[in-house]
Amino acid sequence: MEVNEDVPEAHQEGDEEEEQQQQVWSWGAGTDGQLGTGRLQDELLPQPLSLPAVSLLSCGGAHVVALSSGGRVLTWGRGSSGQLGHGEVVNHCLKPKPVTFPVSFPITHVSAGWSHSGFVSDTGRLFTCGDGSFGQLGHGDFSSHCCPVEVLYFASKNVGQVACGMRHSLVLLKGEIHSQVYGFGSCKRGQIGSHDVRMKSVNIPQVIDGFKNIDIVSISANGDHSAALSDAGEVSMLGGRHHGILSDPEKIGKNSFPEDGLTKTWGWGEHGQLGLGDTRDQILPQNVFLDQGQSNGGARCRVYCGSGFTYAIRTRNLFP
Repeated sequence: MEVNEDVPEAHQEGDEEEEQQQQVWSWGAGTDGQLGTGRLQDELLPQPLSLPAVSLLSCGGAHVVALSSGGRVLTWGRGSSGQLGHGEVVNHCLKPKPVTFPVSFPITHVSAGWSHSGFVSDTGRLFTCGDGSFGQLGHGDFSSHCCPVEVLYFASKNVGQVACGMRHSLVLLKGEIHSQVYGFGSCKRGQIGSHDVRMKSVNIPQVIDGFKNIDIVSISANGDHSAALSDAGEVSMLGGRHHGILSDPEKIGKNSFPEDGLTKTWGWGEHGQLGLGDTRDQILPQNVFLDQGQSNGGARCRVYCGSGFTYAIRTRNLFP
């Protein structure tokens, strides 16, 4: 699950300098080219990559969407549903390739779902592409698209963020105090707040009641659940769990997350996505060493998790 508090600005001077200061690694499942290494294989240890300066990155089922510091979008990995936005359906794309939009403008937020993608422009417009068979693209139908298409429902609104899950999507509006989070797509697990057992999916965006009375600053979607981060630092969740459905948003205190600055992984490790050199599961957090066995030296990283693969981005002086 990715919870991003910072929405990057469209373009800043000094992008080349930032690129020189930035380090990127990937590891885990790679048989669809999602690791960006140019190889179709899993990697059990972090692999260094050479990428343009990245201000935001999102990992999906087997594809990656990256936002450069200049507002340009790059995608790679599996493209069998059109989720890469390259205008064609492909089995996989081994190297980052730019996405072309109907109108030229900077993109400020991106998200990769299981087999669909979302993009937000600096003017608050939302575009989606990929698999739409559950209505997760928000176009009022169940069609798929291999190029980014604007979600017209939000044409008169100001979209700030998009979050794509397995078969559903979330949208966070800017400047809205109430009714600020919308959901569409699969809803049978309550991931967009609907508990009507007769409804399996929604192809038109609807307000998520469970997040109505919370001042939301960031949203996240993963699998069949949704999460929202409040301005108070609390995470509220909706949707499916291993042992049932959450009837109300479950709140997780901000003290649940470590603050020692080290990169840690735990959980499912079948594809090497924990970056520990093996495929074992881990029930406790383990330190990941990005620089050939050396400690991170207290430097913090942004970590992004997909389905069986992981990315880490470290930028010098990113955190004070």
